[in-house]
Amino acid sequence: MNIHEYQAKEILQSFGVPLAKGIVADTASGAVDAAKKLQAETKTSAWVVKAQIHAGGRGKGGGVKLAKTLDEVKEKAGQIIGMQLVTPQTGPKGKKVHKVLICEDVYYKGETDPKEYYMSVLLNRQTGRNIIMYSTEGGMDIEAVAEKTPHLIFKEEIDPAVGMQPFQARKVAFNLGLSGNAFKEMTKFVTALYKAYTETDSTLFEINPVLKTSDNRILAVDAKVNLDDNALFRHPSYPALRDLSEEDPTEVEAGEHELNYVKLDGNVGCMVNGAGLAMATMDIIKLAGGEPANFLDVGGTANAQRVEAAFRIILKDPNVKAILVNIFGGIVRCDRVAQGVVDAYKNIGSIPVPIIVRLQGTNAEEAKKIIDQSGLKVYSAILLKEAAEAVTRTIAAN
Repeated sequence: MNIHEYQAKEILQSFGVPLAKGIVADTASGAVDAAKKLQAETKTSAWVVKAQIHAGGRGKGGGVKLAKTLDEVKEKAGQIIGMQLVTPQTGPKGKKVHKVLICEDVYYKGETDPKEYYMSVLLNRQTGRNIIMYSTEGGMDIEAVAEKTPHLIFKEEIDPAVGMQPFQARKVAFNLGLSGNAFKEMTKFVTALYKAYTETDSTLFEINPVLKTSDNRILAVDAKVNLDDNALFRHPSYPALRDLSEEDPTEVEAGEHELNYVKLDGNVGCMVNGAGLAMATMDIIKLAGGEPANFLDVGGTANAQRVEAAFRIILKDPNVKAILVNIFGGIVRCDRVAQGVVDAYKNIGSIPVPIIVRLQGTNAEEAKKIIDQSGLKVYSAILLKEAAEAVTRTIAAN
């Protein structure tokens, strides 16, 4: 589950991770009030106005602006709130901004210039260990750093059974070229960050940039946190952090019906039970010359209500020219699924695209008879290859 920057920072702060202070606002006047409060708390004389959307690259898209006066805070917050912010991660449609985070400006000058670093914590699935990735080259162009100068990206793997050791935190600070008080502060920062990552059951922590201020403080200036949906039951307060307005409406609707749905760019709708079978189905569609329009797993209880909901969700995509239903009847009986397909078809009234149904497993023969005798524009298949080729033929014919 993705959350906003201001929510991520609240979590980080609860684990003792030092960060640039900020207050969220949803109006321009509220932004001014937030700026005044920050000024009283931190003595800051400038503020950063940051759009709150679930996407990176906000600065390049005009969603992060520096304000040096309260009038500028109001002006720039008014410009950002309500804008359709387009970044490399939003796609061309962009995302509408509903809130801004007003942050203290921590890029003040002192004995040395501020310095930006990059740091993230995630799971290395190949080794089964957590990994801290970090670089001396933090900021907006970290993707270019990874592509053009990968030797500037450091990695520190941590055995989750042992946890982070003090020497590993010191190694991170050393590789970042720090010394003195900044070195000590970075070791504390890394240790607190890793603890926050593990204890929140997150799948990703990304801090870009981590800032060394001119007086050698180490702060999280930005924060991206992804929480593991499967672990939310251990954190009762976290589900309330979800912002449905930031998610694809079709995927939200699918979740309400306990369907696992991901929209893709093809023209063949897929309805399958089981993630592995869904992946195989998409592969065979591509091998047959088609392109899958979605990943949709109806789960083990493919009853009429769930099948109908799946059809309606697939049909919301105007690019879908045919639907392939591929169900293996292990726990669920194929004849019940077939009847569910027929009932769903009738309830929807009119499905404008051909449907190819492949049912294998328990009562597969009875299921095929139900489909063949339904009188509907539904075609049955036995082999997966046969089903995929039938889909591409029907698309070509239409």
